[in-house]
Amino acid sequence: MIFQPVLNVFLLLLLFAPAVAVVVWVSVRAERRGAPLWLWISRLAMVLACFVMLLRPGIPGGSTQTLATDTDIVLLVDTTASIVAEDWDGDQPRLDGVRADVQAIVDEYPGARFALITFDASADLRMPLTTDTTALISSLDVLRPEVTSQSRGSSVGLAADLLDDTLSNAAESSPDRSRMVFYFGDGEQTDGGTPESFAGSATLTDAGAVFGYGTEEGGPMKLNSGGVGPSSGSGNGQGEYIQYQGANAMSVIDETNLQTIADQLGVGYQHRTADADPTLPEAPSTTTSYSESGEIGNVTELYWIAALVVAVLLGVELARATMLVARLRLLKAPRPSTPGASTGSATHSSHSPAATGSPTATGSLSLSKGPAPEALAPPVPGRPETEGDGS
Repeated sequence: MIFQPVLNVFLLLLLFAPAVAVVVWVSVRAERRGAPLWLWISRLAMVLACFVMLLRPGIPGGSTQTLATDTDIVLLVDTTASIVAEDWDGDQPRLDGVRADVQAIVDEYPGARFALITFDASADLRMPLTTDTTALISSLDVLRPEVTSQSRGSSVGLAADLLDDTLSNAAESSPDRSRMVFYFGDGEQTDGGTPESFAGSATLTDAGAVFGYGTEEGGPMKLNSGGVGPSSGSGNGQGEYIQYQGANAMSVIDETNLQTIADQLGVGYQHRTADADPTLPEAPSTTTSYSESGEIGNVTELYWIAALVVAVLLGVELARATMLVARLRLLKAPRPSTPGASTGSATHSSHSPAATGSPTATGSLSLSKGPAPEALAPPVPGRPETEGDGS
């Protein structure tokens, strides 16, 4: 049996030792006064069961090894207007393909650290090296191309210097980790100059790939106004398109430039399409380790047994409390009146001047429903005492 405590064992002892001491002390005093000892024994068992539950006991089963990729991966994403050209999977923006491929890379290299670099008119380190892949995917989900009105042309090698700095810093801080580079773009060189070279990063790159997006026929590009409206360049099928000579401007893939970048980095090139999964290189074997990541046992948890004991004892306590409350209410309830008892009495004393010659009497009259007897009805003034029958 093994234990996986929720808190440090010494902290649990510090929390539960005073509670156990109080329960034992009160139970001893209760026994001296004749109180039921079983009640306090059950309460002590409840406290101990809570302690065992927080220790999380379990039975270890078979063990499975987990893969850890001790690799730093740098992602370079083209965010020029052409990245939302609509020729991915029919008429979808190319950026959708980039997001899908990045997700495949994240799934392929568990435990790796990722950095995100974007480039259009300038190169920016959007996210430094981190294992937080959720933040990486969130950054890509909100990624948008540069504002169309501010575009002055771009170079496919603009991020070369920033990539070299990022890889150099990673090698200096973690020399035992390997480094991989993935480039995502269409290869269009629109600033009229010669692309910068990535050859300086080749010695720091152990593996990676260059992914190309687009078709020879090209795809139209939406305007990006920098807002969140229909013309924000989100590739949602709404908004206006960039115009060139009275027609929609078309972005066409340049695989020659992309292959040149792959050769400079010493990695492979792939033309990406929606109907095929990316071919990802294996992480360097020197940093892909099973032993260093440890083993995770398939533990059968047993804390639920202690939890069940606590639930049963709590049920006993609640049942006993309910009985005591019911008994107390019975003791406080008023006793019912005896059957046949009079509901009230009245004492009537009178000295009626009209009843001449009748003795003054004081008596108790029983108040009851129904008409009063005629003998007790007072005489009506002006009415003879005895009425004839009219004969």
